[in-house]
Amino acid sequence: MLLHDTGLIYGRYLRQSLRSRFALLFGVLMPLLYLLFFGPLLTRLPLGSRGTSWQVLVPGLLLQLGLFGASFAGFAVIIENGQGVVERMRVTPVSRLALLLGRVLRDATVFVFQAVLLVLAAALMGLRAPLPGILIGFAFVALLTVSLASLSYALAFKVRTPQEFGPMINALTMPSMLLSGLMLPMTLAPAWLDVLSHFVPFRYLVDAVRDAYVGSYTTAHMLYGTLVALGFSALAVTVGTRVFRTAGA
Repeated sequence: MLLHDTGLIYGRYLRQSLRSRFALLFGVLMPLLYLLFFGPLLTRLPLGSRGTSWQVLVPGLLLQLGLFGASFAGFAVIIENGQGVVERMRVTPVSRLALLLGRVLRDATVFVFQAVLLVLAAALMGLRAPLPGILIGFAFVALLTVSLASLSYALAFKVRTPQEFGPMINALTMPSMLLSGLMLPMTLAPAWLDVLSHFVPFRYLVDAVRDAYVGSYTTAHMLYGTLVALGFSALAVTVGTRVFRTAGA
């Protein structure tokens, strides 16, 4: 029944996304702008990392896509709550875990699709990376989306208005972006900032995907990134499910 219920919820929200093709394409706009206007600035700079500047920048942009997109996913719950959709779902026998999984799997599907568009655009601009590394990058985008979307939906049940939700998400995502080395490797930072960045879990994901893009699949970065991504996903889904059950969503 869990798989059946999850499939129903996933299909419902995926159809909503497919009807909004404009939003699908514009969701990848910000990373594309970074790619077009920021990427060429790095081509001749010593980045202190293996691989080309594109192999440094594109993995960061992929995870930036998941970071910002999934973090704001909770706005949908706030809107549905105001329209009475959540209230109607409370009386259905659908599993509360399925209500969460259907949503976050839809989000993962959308952001992986946008990640594919981003990589294709980067390939036209000069990115060269092994196919297994590119696929690993998509897997990390999916795991990050599942994690952050789960926490975003959970927060949306605690914060009832968009005016409260938006600033809270911005206050969390901006430091995460700056300290995780999404744009540039943290090895370029001062020692104290590099040490501080190790307390941000996204740092390990970024390092892992950058290693994958240069064909290094057995490094410590890959191990730590995989463990952090899987552990963070499990924790986030657990927290999200508990909030969904408590809220009767």
